[in-house]
Order: sequence, then C-alpha cells, then structure tokens
Amino acid sequence: MTDEASVLIDAGNTLGEGPLWHPKAERLFWFDIIERTMFASDARGGSVSSWTFDDRVSAAGWIDETTLLIASERALFTFDVQSGRSDTVIDLEADNPNTRSNDGRADPRGGFWIGTMGLNAERDAGAIYRYCRGNLVKLMDRVTVPNSICFSPDGETAYFTDSRKGQVMRWGLDPATGDPVGTPSIFVDLSGEPFVPDGSVTDADGFLWNAEWRGGRVTRYRPDGTVDRRIALSAPNATCPAFGGPGLQRLFVTSARQAMSEDDLKNAPQSGALFSVDPGVTGWPEPRVLL
Repeated sequence: MTDEASVLIDAGNTLGEGPLWHPKAERLFWFDIIERTMFASDARGGSVSSWTFDDRVSAAGWIDETTLLIASERALFTFDVQSGRSDTVIDLEADNPNTRSNDGRADPRGGFWIGTMGLNAERDAGAIYRYCRGNLVKLMDRVTVPNSICFSPDGETAYFTDSRKGQVMRWGLDPATGDPVGTPSIFVDLSGEPFVPDGSVTDADGFLWNAEWRGGRVTRYRPDGTVDRRIALSAPNATCPAFGGPGLQRLFVTSARQAMSEDDLKNAPQSGALFSVDPGVTGWPEPRVLL
C-alpha cells in the first residue's frame, strides 16, 4: 500500500534534515545543513521560527523545555531557543576542517548518537559517535555518509546506515547502559536499488520508517526487515522522518533540493519542503539527552 504525504511548509531547504519533535515544547525542529539554519514550527506548520549559525548544523536532541543539544561541524553544543544562548559541550572533530556532522538522534538511555562525513562525501572520511554524560565515544570509523540512526522503543537495538553502501544495519544494545554490544548485522539490503537509504525513525510498534534519497518516498519495514507499506512524496530526495503532533500521530518528513538541476526542480518544485501525513500509527517520545 502506498499513501501520499502533503506539503506542510514549502521551506525550499537546500538540504533539509534532522527533524525532531520536542515532546515538552510541542514543536518540530529541523535543519537546513547547507544554509546553517535550524527551523521550528507547530504541528500545523504555523508559528515558524528560524535560527542561523556560524557552522553547519544537522541534528539535535532535547535537554529541557527550552534547551537543545545541537550537532554542528565542530562541536556538540547546547542552545536555548528562548535566549539564543549557546555553550559548547564537547568538540566533534574540531581539528578536521574537512568534515561535518550529519544524521543523529538520542537513544533511550539518554545518549546522543551522531555521524560525521566529508564535506564532499569523501569515501570513508566519517565516523559514528555516541555522547553520554560527558563522554564522547567513537563507535565506528571509515563511514562515508552516516544516516538512519534510530532505536527500537525497548532500547535493545540501534539502526544506522552508511548510505554509500545501501544497507540499513542493526546493532544490539546493552539495555542498561545503551552501549552497543557485539557486531552490527544487515537489517535491510538496498544496495542494488536505484535509491539510497537516508534518515529513519521507529514507531511505537518497533517498525522502522526509512526516507529514500532519489526514491521520493518513506518505506515502513517490519521488525523482520520486510516491507510493510510506503508513503510517497512529491520530491525525489526524502531525507528524514519524525513522529510528532498530538498523540505523536503525524509523520513529518524533510526533503532536499541539493544537486538537482533546473529541469529537476521544474519537475519537482516542492523539493526541499517539509511534508506531513497521518500514517495511521503512532510514534514514541524522543528521549531526553543526559549531559
């Protein structure tokens, strides 16, 4: 079954990414990485706010009602959306001017996972890290485009992908600490498809929703890795989904205009928009990041 999402905000993002529904503030935050900007709106697409930073910003977790932990190309930093105050928490490849942060999400034990990549997606230039309670640990290196970072609701599984390889991986977690255990295994192999897996989120039933770059849709996968259904977008480059709104009953999806020609944009003028749909299932609240 394929449904279709509608445009909530025609944001025109160059590289929309990192949607986060803040369960306390009841607002959706998302990023345009290339334009160094974070946006926020209510569930209906109203009361839109934006903040522009000196560095590229890509993903966030929530700390309290007004404070986020944001990943930039140089650091993880706190940001108060009311006062505008920011404070560096810890450096993130600050000594490497050729990388930036990309996909990230908080895990159920209060950690924050964040991937890095080359500014021009150089092969194997990036890594995946976990920050928790003052410690930043590199979990994996030699990553090209880290994406799909999300977690099962029971806190026992992490998901991620290197989009260049086209395989969504699963990784067991210690339910007490949130640390990964063992070695990752393939959850879904999309390496032979004309699209690549981008960002993902799980719903309350433990199904994984993956945005497809060049696929123009979001696919819901059962816990065994088989396809359940799809939601189409009027934009080819879907980047990341997030559940939010009242009862976490809406699915928001960011998209991108990056690397599209003039003819591409004429055929898909809503590329870069923020999309929304009622998927008929609910999400689960994004965990709080523990500093």
